[in-house]
Amino acid sequence: MHYRGAFTALVTPFKNNQLDEEAYRQLIEWQLEQGIDGVVPCGTTGESATLTHEEHKRAISICVDQVKGRVPVIAGAGSNCTSEAVDLTKHAKDAGADAALLITPYYNKPTDAGLVAHFKTIAREVPIPFFIYNVPGRTSLNVRPATVARIFREVPEAIGIKEATGNLKQVSEVIEECGPDFIVLSGDDFTVLPLLSVGGHGVISVTSNIIPNMMHALCRAYKDNKQDEARKLHHRMAPLCRAMFLETNPIPVKTSLALMKKIELELRLPLVPMLEENEASLKIILANNKLI
Repeated sequence: MHYRGAFTALVTPFKNNQLDEEAYRQLIEWQLEQGIDGVVPCGTTGESATLTHEEHKRAISICVDQVKGRVPVIAGAGSNCTSEAVDLTKHAKDAGADAALLITPYYNKPTDAGLVAHFKTIAREVPIPFFIYNVPGRTSLNVRPATVARIFREVPEAIGIKEATGNLKQVSEVIEECGPDFIVLSGDDFTVLPLLSVGGHGVISVTSNIIPNMMHALCRAYKDNKQDEARKLHHRMAPLCRAMFLETNPIPVKTSLALMKKIELELRLPLVPMLEENEASLKIILANNKLI
């Protein structure tokens, strides 16, 4: 599998507080039709924090079945409890996911040694390629470049990182420390083009839920050395990227998909619908981009 380009951090559609399998399959199929390079079920955007383990596993199984090997599936499988992460990762592998996305343990705030031990244990129990997910804004823990490099050296299954600090200095240091074979994906839609310019490989994107074709096109344009085209797409998408964070992710992106008639608008507490003024702003931006 090639892990380059635009990967969508899929939302999880709900209906009557249950996983909406039909809408989920249709959303995945639309993503593939629009040229997306890969999909990531059960990440932050997929509301993994409020999925039961049964729902989490079901969502991954549905995704793998719908994709049928056409693009890579990177399954969200992390936890702040190492044994839970092992269980979720084992299911992801058994379901046929190509790789796992493993968030750094949140709340516990382990030391560097604890981080290495966490990922080593998962890899020993479940040998599947995985991406470290570094998102300090959610976890209160930042994996330093030297620690990323240590994990890469000591854990063969660690093939890359979803880097969601928005810190290009840190991203550049990760690439410097780990070399070109380590796959660095942006976890921040605002930094896709800058990250590519320092040697990154692509993005795990929120915004590509609604514009998979454009995010794929940006990554492809850069790969094909069409710098002007990539810059134009970067600036064209900027208002949409900002709109997806008018409120906490995934509230705006699920609202957008509902307005686009792709899913029902249903969130799980403690997430609630957008404030009216923010939704009004969102509608204007979507309309300006002919999405509604």
